[in-house]
Amino acid sequence: MPSSSIVPVIETERLVLRGHRAQDFADCLALWSDPQVTRFIGGRPSTQEEVWSRLLRYIGHWSLLGFGYWAAEERATGRFVGELGFADFKRQIEPPLDGIPESGWALSPEVHGKGYATEALKAVLAWGDGHFGPIRTACIISPENVPSIRVAEKCGYRELQRTAYKDNPTIMYVR
Repeated sequence: MPSSSIVPVIETERLVLRGHRAQDFADCLALWSDPQVTRFIGGRPSTQEEVWSRLLRYIGHWSLLGFGYWAAEERATGRFVGELGFADFKRQIEPPLDGIPESGWALSPEVHGKGYATEALKAVLAWGDGHFGPIRTACIISPENVPSIRVAEKCGYRELQRTAYKDNPTIMYVR
């Protein structure tokens, strides 16, 4: 079975960020089928097939591009709490994100409000600064997703433009 050894492990005070494994599928399915998680990301719970494709896409990013998403676990318990990282999703969006690593994060509702997203994203961005060098990164967030907007701003993102993605209002942030 392939390993996630090409993905660097990042440790923070309370979290361990590591590469995804096939064994993460059940946790990913629980995360992405939760309406609280998908409310601002796609607008509906994901199907088993969509989550499997997402998991494969995460692993493929690392193999093809040398960057991608990490699975986030609580350091103290080993419990899967979400995922975050960088991607090139080839989105059809204006302004285009061509060549700009896009950061993203999704955490389980059980850990919302604990500061995990900010803690993890700061660590991922520090990794990205070392990996990509001094380049712009971006993220897109629903204007209604106030908690994620706060996370982005705490991590140095600033609003670039209000736009739309798949006919939904979206704010593009850059750092």
